Formats: sequence, structure tokens, C-alpha cells
Amino acid sequence: MAFRLPLLIATFLLFSGLAHGQTLPLKPFKDDLFAYPGTLSSENNGAYTVVDYRELRDINARDKVPERRAQAQYVDTGVRNVQRDLSLKTDAGNIRHVGVGRTQGAGIIVLYLHGQGGSRKQGVDDFTFGGNFNRIKNLMAGNGGLYLSPDFSDFGDTGAAQIAALIGHYAQQSPGAKIFVACGSMGGALCWKLAARKDTGGRIDGLLLLGSLWDESFFSSPGFKRRVPVLFGHGSKDPVFPVAKQEAFFRSILAKSKTYPARFVRFETGTHGTPIRMTDWRGTLNWMLSKAP
Repeated sequence: MAFRLPLLIATFLLFSGLAHGQTLPLKPFKDDLFAYPGTLSSENNGAYTVVDYRELRDINARDKVPERRAQAQYVDTGVRNVQRDLSLKTDAGNIRHVGVGRTQGAGIIVLYLHGQGGSRKQGVDDFTFGGNFNRIKNLMAGNGGLYLSPDFSDFGDTGAAQIAALIGHYAQQSPGAKIFVACGSMGGALCWKLAARKDTGGRIDGLLLLGSLWDESFFSSPGFKRRVPVLFGHGSKDPVFPVAKQEAFFRSILAKSKTYPARFVRFETGTHGTPIRMTDWRGTLNWMLSKAP
């Protein structure tokens, strides 16, 4: 039997290598509280869904102080034990960011890029947006992942270069990680720029556009060519970015390729910030993990 020991060790190491950085479906965290309240309609085998959103229920009843402090059951602040305010020195400048979870050896990395007037603090606020940022923090910490909420200079090429440098650094620290970028509002300009870059377009594994904008240049990007999954979350009464234009862009993606991994979740009666509050992080990321290039 002794001669079989090296073979057994080699087999173990092989499967350990395959498993390193490989992320299984994310384990639940308060799924019953954060589940979509109801589906009004669905098309394209679930690719397009209209969710029943109601302000009285989904803000007033969910928050202790509406839009400022979620009810206690939606939040677990113990995750702050693995949260750090950090700074990374790069050729694109010093990048202040908050990291939650494993800064090395993570199996999954999620970034949130804020919109106009925001900062790195928005994406780690435990109590605003109904506790939804607290949920993604806990999902990453509980699944061997890393969550990043950075500052950046602008929504143009400089900001994109900074986020690309941040992604590059943590990708080196966690070479097996799947990388997903969520962009709120104007932050979506950076999502599209990251998809268009050779480095990040060839590295990211999913984009989440939350109450955000569209960009026709996506069709010629490395991200589109790799079939990077895209989720659009949008309120039907968004006064900043009209829902009809974002829906049209989503449908133009499917027109290019009927099997492209894109989803649209329309929150009926929701406004500009509704998708940040209501998007199901776990359901979305598990879908993206199953479709990642």
C-alpha cells in the first residue's frame, strides 16, 4: 500500500489546486428578509422581471428611521470585526478604500462604485438602503470573499485607471477569485469603462448596474466579447436615468445575442435609489457565478 501514498497525495493536491479560489454558490444570509417581495411579471425565461415594490412596505416598514436606519433584524454589525479602512499606493494615485473580509486568498471579490456625491463610506454603511450594504458585507465575509468600497477621483478615465489598479492589486492577492463590480447611479460610467479596458475587461466576471446608465460602446468591449454577465436593476420612476432607455439598452444586448447572460429587474414604482436598496445580492451573484466566463 505504501507505493500508493504518493499517488494519493498527488490527487489530493490536484483537487486542492482546482478548488483554490473556486467559489461555490454563496451561503444564505437573511435571505427571507431580503427576498424580492413579489413578481408582477416575467419575460424571456426570467431575464426580464418586474418586481412589486411599495414604499410604505419596503422603506417605511423596513426602516426604523425611513432611509436612514434599517430595523435591527436586517443588520448584523459583527462583520465590522473584519472591516478595515485602507489606502493603496498605485501609479494612478493613492486609493482610499474600505475592505471587508479576506484581503488575500479570497474566492470572490465584489466592488461597489458609488455615484455622484458619494464616497467609500456609502458602500459600507450598515443601516442605510434598508441594510442591503450590510448584507453584501456579511455575504462576502461569510463566504471567504472580499468586499471593496473605494474612493476615486472622477467618473472618467482617471477614475477608471484607479479602480483598475485596485482590481489588479487584489486580483494578485487572490488569483483564483471571481471579480464582480456593482455601480450605483453615475458610477455606471466606470462599469462601462472597466469593461472597455483590456486589463479589466479581460478580468472582471460580472457587472451590476444599479439605477445607472447605458453605453453603446459596450458592444465593442473586451467584456462584451467575453460574455460578462450583466444585471440591470432600475426603478420604474427613476427621474435621473429613464427606465425606458435602460430597458431599450438591455433589449439591444439580447438582440445582439439571444443567449447573452443579461438580466433586468424593474422595481415597479421605485425611484433612483431603489435598486441599491432592493437588489438581491446573493441571488444575483450566484447567477453570475454560474455564468462567469
